[in-house]
This record gives sequence, structure tokens and C-alpha cells, in this order.
Amino acid sequence: MEESFLKTTILLVEDEAALADSLTTEFELEDYNVIWAKDGLEALDLFHANEAQVNLIILDWMLPHLDGFSVLRRIRKTSQIPIIMLTARDYIGDKVAGLTGGADDYITKPFEMEELIARVEVALRHSQPAVNSATTYTVSNLVVDTDAKRVTRGDKIIQLTQREYELLVALISKQNEPCSREKLLDTVWGVDFDGQPNILDVYVRNLRSKIDSNPNEEKLIHTVRGVGYMLSAQVAKE
Repeated sequence: MEESFLKTTILLVEDEAALADSLTTEFELEDYNVIWAKDGLEALDLFHANEAQVNLIILDWMLPHLDGFSVLRRIRKTSQIPIIMLTARDYIGDKVAGLTGGADDYITKPFEMEELIARVEVALRHSQPAVNSATTYTVSNLVVDTDAKRVTRGDKIIQLTQREYELLVALISKQNEPCSREKLLDTVWGVDFDGQPNILDVYVRNLRSKIDSNPNEEKLIHTVRGVGYMLSAQVAKE
């Protein structure tokens, strides 16, 4: 049993037994360890019981007893573990809700197993701390400590998802410089990302709601028309 936890462990939350069995087989062939939860309440129980071992969660939206979105919000109160929503809901409003609620990625059914595995690998790679790159960035009263992965604005600690944090670091490391959409997508989602480009806008909107939410503080995240975005305290109010 101890040897299995040396592998990367996925908590698979899926109520369709046949699909869960198929996914488990595929992931085990890729040398992942899989823990299966059949409904939302069981997912929370298994996550809290195995939190030290679980590296990523694949979470269906439509679940018995407690829906996937509620599971997502409850886990995000205490953990920034990578979470990929896996669901038949392909309405753009649902995607935005999932990403805004803290999901790191969103893939709709039906899907190709190769794509799901690739997205899992990307999410896991992004969740790993950078080696020998610790530094602290400060813009106005916003401070990003990349050693502690801690973000504060004034005396308030800002809770971010892994992807939101990476986007913030990409922007603040180039503070006062416009960052193109293409460069941000490559840096945060990877050069092989072939998803919807508007995912960047969703995450920028999430960041603004957390970083620039206080009307008494200057706005730091700015749109650069025709280019992308910039983080700066030197830009006039938009």
C-alpha cells in the first residue's frame, strides 16, 4: 500500500461506474494511482482522509448528494490542489462559473483520453514549485512572495488558485511592461495549449476581482488594447 502512494495520486469523482472504471484503467496504465469517489459527499470524505497523498482531482459536475461545483467550492476553502472539471455541461456560462469558482481546467464530455491525460500532466506540472526562483515582487501595496507562494495587498491575504497565481506572477514579473495574450497563454497554459483563447480573459477577470476589488485602492491590472494586459501602478485609471 505504501508503494502506491509514491505514485502521483488522482482523486476521480465520477458517478458513472463504467466511465470511472475505464478512466481508472487508463490512468493506471500511465502509472497513476487512482482513488474513486462515486458522489460529492464521498469525494469530500476521501479527499480529507487522503489529502496528504492526493495530487490532483478530476471532478464531475453532475453528482448525486452534492454537485461537483459545491464540492469545488468546499475544497477551495482549505486547499489549492489542482482540480479539473470533467462534465457534459458545455455552456460557456458553466465554464466561467467553474473557472471562477476555482477550477484549474475544464474539459467536456465526450473527450479523448489523450487530451485528458495531457491536461492532467500540465496541471500537475504547474502545481510544482519553481526551483531556485524565489523572489519577492512589490507593486504599490501588492506583494507576491514566490518562496512562500503568498500574495498580499495591504494587510489582506489574497487566496488564488494555482493558475491565477501563475498568471499574477507572469504579469508582476514584467511589471510596467505590456504582456501579449500569446505570451501569457504560453507562459501559464503552455505552448501546446489549444483551448479557447478567452480563458485568459476569464482568469484576468478573476484576478481583478481579488486584486483590484477595493474601490479605495488604485487599479493595478490594466488592459492594453491590441496587445494584452499589464500590471502597473503607473497607469491612469481606465
